[in-house]
Amino acid sequence: MKNIYKYLYFTLFGLFLYMLSSCSEKVKLVGDFEETVVVYGLLDQADSLHYIKINRAFIGPGNALEIAQIADSSYFTNVDATISEYLNGNLTRSWLLRDTILDNKDTSGVFYAPEQKVYYFKTLPTAFNDAIQTSTNPQMNSLNPQANYKIDIVLNDGEFSVSGETDLVRGITSSAATQNFNFKFANNPGEYISTGITVSSTGNSYVLNTQMKIAFNEWENATYAEKSFFWALGEADVQPNSSKIFTANGETFYDLMKSKCTENSAITKRTFQGVTIKITGGAEELYNYIAVNKPSSGLAQSKPSYTNLSVSNGKRVIGIFSSRQTVEIYHPFYVSPQQAYLRALDKKSTRELCIGSKTGLYLFCSNHPGDNIVNQEESYACQ
Repeated sequence: MKNIYKYLYFTLFGLFLYMLSSCSEKVKLVGDFEETVVVYGLLDQADSLHYIKINRAFIGPGNALEIAQIADSSYFTNVDATISEYLNGNLTRSWLLRDTILDNKDTSGVFYAPEQKVYYFKTLPTAFNDAIQTSTNPQMNSLNPQANYKIDIVLNDGEFSVSGETDLVRGITSSAATQNFNFKFANNPGEYISTGITVSSTGNSYVLNTQMKIAFNEWENATYAEKSFFWALGEADVQPNSSKIFTANGETFYDLMKSKCTENSAITKRTFQGVTIKITGGAEELYNYIAVNKPSSGLAQSKPSYTNLSVSNGKRVIGIFSSRQTVEIYHPFYVSPQQAYLRALDKKSTRELCIGSKTGLYLFCSNHPGDNIVNQEESYACQ
């Protein structure tokens, strides 16, 4: 019996050694590659240049991070792409996309930067459509909010193609666009209040983002430099044709103004210039794309994918072709001496900016006609 156990022991041990010696330590990371197109495009009637990114996913032997730094690794050899406009089912215009190189890509990422190849076509923004007659060149008219837009991309000389379509986001309005709207950030000295920016109608958008650009001037005697910063007021899911209020907090405003002042002893004064409110609404497809690509908050990390693009010949496509509407509303600190009642900041908020506890030491003064009335000049008026 002992001999049998001994025989089995050596037999199993020998088999174990054979299995170890025959196992390969090499793992094949590069399998059969499935050609994948990456498309990202958002049409906006407020734009004059409409950019579409058309890239390819890459794979190859070696270090993926090194491959990512090679610009051509993300581009197709040949791309033919068009945007077509349809109104009531009839083709009205089409544009052949051209490629260009932009140098604005974030260099902190793993892919080649700052240059990037994108594809584009030109129109006039909506704001110019009423002021400029463009009938001699209909191609340059702004995008039609009532139209449907289709993208068709032919890759590698007809090897396969990608297509998609979108309606434009339209109908976003805000009560902040009224001429006499102003911001009220302070009441009594040191008493901060908030101003609501009401989006009266969300149009046909499903997601809204609102931010403000605050601009002021820093003077060195008779010359000045413009300073500005963006203040994000938030993003929210919305329903079409509803309303939404975004709140601008007064104390936050003065904290931001203080933090954006340049440390320069040569500055002799600072004056407020104005506020631009920027409201951006996204289409339902864009909303779905954002929702699907949000980081997972649960233990299960498997997530669905979403795209409104289709591809031929069994290839793969990821990305989005959708739209957004951007509405910008500018309120200057003052319009004219004859309209002194119009001001971006009301009088109490201006006083707090100039002599309040947070920004009173930063040389802000008011050049608003309403604060410089003869024989009634305010103590914080510019000299």
